[in-house]
Amino acid sequence: MITTLLVANRGEIACRVMRTAKALGLTTVAVHSATDRNARHVEEADIAIDLGGAKPAESYLRADAVLAAAKAAGAQAIHPGYGFLSENAGFARACEEAGLVFLGPPASAIDAMGSKSAAKALMEDAGVPLVPGYHGEAQDYATFQREAARIGYPVLLKAAAGGGGKGMKVVERESELAEALESAQREAQSGFGDSRMLVEKYLTKPRHVEIQVFADKHGNCLYLNERDCSIQRRHQKVVEEAPAPGLSVELRRGMGEAAVRAAQAIGYVGAGTVEFLYDEGSNQFFFMEMNTRLQVEHPVTEAITGLDLVAWQIRVARGEPLPITQEQVPLNGHAIEVRLYAEDPEGGFLPASGHLALYREPPAGPGRRVDSGIREGDEISPFYDPMLAKLIAWGENREEARQRLLSMLCETAVGGFKTNLAFLRRVLAHPAFAAAELDTGFIARHQEQLLPAASALPETFWQLAGEAWAQSEAERVRGDDAHSPWSARDGWRSGLPGETDLHLLAKGESQVVRLRHADGVRGATLNGEWLDVAIGGVRRRHLALRQGDSLYLEWNGELVPVRRFDAIAEAEAAHAHHGGLGAPMNGSIVRILVEPGQVVEAGAALVVLEAMKMEHSIRAPHAGVVKSLYCREGELVSEGTSLVELEEASA
Repeated sequence: MITTLLVANRGEIACRVMRTAKALGLTTVAVHSATDRNARHVEEADIAIDLGGAKPAESYLRADAVLAAAKAAGAQAIHPGYGFLSENAGFARACEEAGLVFLGPPASAIDAMGSKSAAKALMEDAGVPLVPGYHGEAQDYATFQREAARIGYPVLLKAAAGGGGKGMKVVERESELAEALESAQREAQSGFGDSRMLVEKYLTKPRHVEIQVFADKHGNCLYLNERDCSIQRRHQKVVEEAPAPGLSVELRRGMGEAAVRAAQAIGYVGAGTVEFLYDEGSNQFFFMEMNTRLQVEHPVTEAITGLDLVAWQIRVARGEPLPITQEQVPLNGHAIEVRLYAEDPEGGFLPASGHLALYREPPAGPGRRVDSGIREGDEISPFYDPMLAKLIAWGENREEARQRLLSMLCETAVGGFKTNLAFLRRVLAHPAFAAAELDTGFIARHQEQLLPAASALPETFWQLAGEAWAQSEAERVRGDDAHSPWSARDGWRSGLPGETDLHLLAKGESQVVRLRHADGVRGATLNGEWLDVAIGGVRRRHLALRQGDSLYLEWNGELVPVRRFDAIAEAEAAHAHHGGLGAPMNGSIVRILVEPGQVVEAGAALVVLEAMKMEHSIRAPHAGVVKSLYCREGELVSEGTSLVELEEASA
């Protein structure tokens, strides 16, 4: 019997699992790192246990600590969520040995499918088409060099025990292989405790289609339709939808039945996902991998089936049979999910972290769902995945779901660091996405529209920002006598025109905005959190949220932070960083590849920084000589911290 469930995870998936567990009457247990002591999932649990540490290896990846926490809390079962220990066969066995129910497949199934290499070998024996590649045991550089040459560049390096884009590198030519292999192996070891790699042909324009399977302990297994997850950046999914647009009934059935055969071949139990690469031109699909866990994108499957997959996991773990047959699986309407990330799309999608100064979610309602694990005021750590929340919309058809999700994104506000919110709005609004022209190269192909080149903010923006700032300031600070001229914030001066000069900063630009009481932006009025602007008889609304020392103003679909500008302080800060290559985000120094006095070529890797479980190389912008190093391996650094000083090579 399961009465108490420990969730061995964090963030939105921990909150989501506990929501269903509580609905079923279970007591919920959260575990957390030292960093997550005050996190939302900790607050929502009935019992919380501190694992200590900050990095995953010091907390959430410590199987012994998680098992001890389950024993201390009196839990009978553990739900691993996704990531961390969810596909760790050793952990699944340890749960069984400790008398705990693991809400996932048997360890033998994880062994068979948790390793990409083993899974591909199994599929090859079963006659499922595979992408050309190497999945062998030899892991030396010479083997990968030989196999990559045989397959033909470009190739894709992938962590054999991984997922979610960690330990994954595209290699265009042989000269890039050694560095990419070494970096991918470090990422795999850090993220999964296993550095083994595989290599396969990199297909240039495939669709990523996956099948949700579910099996019980009585030999029953079925598929719950499919999802299209083709919109990706850095090999991680950004937009997912169900069902996959444009698939014929025959193709959907063929992929589904192949996925079920794969699951049955390894005695699978619980929720799993079989992922395929689909080539529309040839109408062929190729097995890619199987994820032996619940997926991030499971809500779109729940939306089109009306099923609660976490509830199914709990009931299957209790020994109950699946409640429906394959013929009874519903398929109603269409659902689309987007992942809201703390990251900088214009800066190569580098992850961001810091203080969550502003956070507003769209309200729930028919066809609208938000899964999140954060609150305004939280600190977003550089140690974990940068996903903040998932927004899911359902509609009677794809276009209705798309429009509804766009509306939800317009009602979302995040401030304190860069996010992909505006980028998501551009993706969903793009004509190619509306027409379901999907493949894994979507973002790169439409980069000009999705990631437009930065341009100077126009005068209209600055005037709106000035009006919103002045009016928000007037609301924040009032004198005892509201009618006294000394309490006014309109720049009134005896005998002179009423005007105010505001020194404002937004998106790295500074501007002096002069507001005249008589001739400011005509009709601009701040009503609560909205700036209403009437020009030429047309009224438009801009979200304008004042939070502390910042004003967040909506402009062209983006929430732009605006603050007062101190020219002296900014000049001093710029001088302090002159000549140094700074950290592009908060993180830890993994490797230092140079030393003072060393001559380097343009593009050479100088320092490797790890953030959000991914590695990022700081490279020389030009040829030169390393003058100084301001960091050491293992050190935690903040965004903007100078790491290396590089002098240009003399002519």
